[in-house]
Amino acid sequence: MYRTKTCGELTIKNIEEEVELSGWIQKIRNLGGMEFIDLRDEFGITQIIVSDKNLQDQVKEYSKESCIHIKGKVVERSNKNLKMPTGEIEVVAEEIEVLGKCKGTLPFEINTDQEVREDLRLEYRFLDLRNEKLHKNILLRSEILKTLRNKMDELNFTEIQTPILANSSPEGARDYLVPSRLNPGEFYALPQAPQQFKQLLMVSGFNKYYQIAPCFRDEDPRADRAPGEFYQLDFEMSFATQEDVFKVIEEVVPYTFKKFTNWKVDEGPFIRIPYKEAMEKYGIDKPDLRNPLIIQDVTEAFEKSDFKAFQGKTIKAIVVENGASQGRKFFDKMGDFATTEEVGAKGLAWTKIDENGEVVGGIAKFITPDIKEKLEKEYGLTKNSAIFFIADKLEKAQKIAGLVRIELGKRLNLIEKDVYKFCFIVDFPMYELSDEGTIDFSHNPFSMPQGGLEALEAKEPLEVLAYQYDLVCNGYEMASGAVRNHNPEIMIKALK
Repeated sequence: MYRTKTCGELTIKNIEEEVELSGWIQKIRNLGGMEFIDLRDEFGITQIIVSDKNLQDQVKEYSKESCIHIKGKVVERSNKNLKMPTGEIEVVAEEIEVLGKCKGTLPFEINTDQEVREDLRLEYRFLDLRNEKLHKNILLRSEILKTLRNKMDELNFTEIQTPILANSSPEGARDYLVPSRLNPGEFYALPQAPQQFKQLLMVSGFNKYYQIAPCFRDEDPRADRAPGEFYQLDFEMSFATQEDVFKVIEEVVPYTFKKFTNWKVDEGPFIRIPYKEAMEKYGIDKPDLRNPLIIQDVTEAFEKSDFKAFQGKTIKAIVVENGASQGRKFFDKMGDFATTEEVGAKGLAWTKIDENGEVVGGIAKFITPDIKEKLEKEYGLTKNSAIFFIADKLEKAQKIAGLVRIELGKRLNLIEKDVYKFCFIVDFPMYELSDEGTIDFSHNPFSMPQGGLEALEAKEPLEVLAYQYDLVCNGYEMASGAVRNHNPEIMIKALK
């Protein structure tokens, strides 16, 4: 046996015990003729004291990150470190065996905050994964997956693994292809998501299915998703409505979050926000509800305005309470942000109301008494507040206002802290205009249109809504789904 205890479990109760430990050398120190080793494994760190002269000569040959095995006796430390679980004890080494020697200088320090080139980290990945933060992330992932499985089992879902080698299916991103050795010139595709297999299972009569599904997509990297492959909790239910699906999500998600955080977690039922309302109020279909700022449409207030930049445009506004305290530099920097290539505004108009109720700064000269009165009565402009304006075509004005809202929340420190806020975005449009001006699906083409065949026949395509939804948490899309279209007649009409 290469250990009787782990490096993280020894306490004052173990004094005088003979133990065997195995782990990696985190640090070696020479203090007053004594050698000290900080020995680390997955469970913690134990200080090893080497007083035997022969063993000290042996230790002088060791380097950091060498793997060793020691036998020794647990004793009470004279200089206790109560910040660490094993800080009241140390182990006096009686025997030391090298299990794996680390030669030379490490390519980078492991448990520090120093920046390390990614190619170097990947080259020495076995060292990189000894980093405490990375190591704990992998262990956390394991615990989260276990929790998800337990909860889905509790809700009577059946875990079924679907194939990895499959045929290609158009789902938005490019497929990864695997050549077939037995059939030259033929290829398997790695699934972007198990769509076909989920449908097969439901049609076959499986009541409720789930899996932790690998998804392979040849797409550009995204800030919130690893490139190439990622994993998702995938589930499907027979004879279910959208509300049935929501109830499952509202039980699984808060349960899992609360188990792994001390932040406040929203309980279900989550807020439902129609897509159109989300774009109007937040300028984005994945709003961060920790940010209290709301976008308002003030086009009507400026109908008779002489301000040429606003004429013929949709005008969005964001009122910031107590924003008048900000100096000119703040407003100029927000203007610089809005006109970056990423945001795409031609400018960011603003003004503010001082403590006397007077309009000052920015476009103040275009805020007539009538406009001021309307902004105060209908849009919440008050003393000591500031207001930002974005004028453009509707969709572009929404997008820019959404990005400005997010940036204002960050710069003014308005984001509520230590909380997870959830919402469902619902009532997505079934169709949208492509960049070429043609009608295209805006989401999942296999989802059920609201109103069924009648809606497809009676409404303009851009007016048809679908039973599609996203789960959003703190500005990130966490989940996406739809009620599947099971009617061939409706499916054919939808595709036409």
